Amino acid sequence: MKAVLRWLGLVVFAALALQLFFVLRIAAMVVVNPESTSFQRSEAWVQVAATGHVRWRQQWMPYAEISDHLKRAVIASEDDGFANHDGVDWAAIEKAWERNAKAEAQAAKAQTRAPDRPQRAPKIRGGSTITQQLAKNLLLSGERTLLRKGQEFVLTLLLEQLLSKERILEIYLNSVEWGEGVFGAEAAAQHYFRKSASRLAPGEAARLAVMLPAPKRFEKTPGSAYLAGRTRTILARMNSAELP
Repeated sequence: MKAVLRWLGLVVFAALALQLFFVLRIAAMVVVNPESTSFQRSEAWVQVAATGHVRWRQQWMPYAEISDHLKRAVIASEDDGFANHDGVDWAAIEKAWERNAKAEAQAAKAQTRAPDRPQRAPKIRGGSTITQQLAKNLLLSGERTLLRKGQEFVLTLLLEQLLSKERILEIYLNSVEWGEGVFGAEAAAQHYFRKSASRLAPGEAARLAVMLPAPKRFEKTPGSAYLAGRTRTILARMNSAELP
């Protein structure tokens, strides 16, 4: 029994130590720009394993030097309530849950009607905010478990408590993936439009924002009809996007 309690105590201590580590890391980001994220390092290892070298383009841009068009486009596309929520958009999560349940029910019906026909897996939608995406990419692994999701929620609340909305958006825009080895707004603007992120036009900003859910796929299919159509939709919504 004592051995069990000792191990339990060690597990609790390790968990608390990990949370303290996260608190200190995030607190340091008030003034220190993160050199890399957990997601970026993971992508670097994948590149090394596949090709033997790393392709990594990234250049930090201060918040004030990133085009407001891009800020508005990303908010309109990824998280239209960013300026006002506490890190978690419960309404968006509820809607995503309902859409996913409906998609799964339709897939089950189709399988019942044609059991011998291969069925496409239902498209699962998320309700993650910009802060949640940053928490996941910045400090966590890509595994999909309840434990990791719980840690994501804790980190999301920490980011919202310790950093300003502007700082959260600044770190997100400077670290998010925009293609194979392309990270951050400045690298993306240079890669796709041969200009600085400070000089992006509204249409260019909207196009970059639309790429975010699947940047590598859209990098390979720049003429995608979906990409063009979705860009027009985000362009029309940008003026109503509220900046922090």
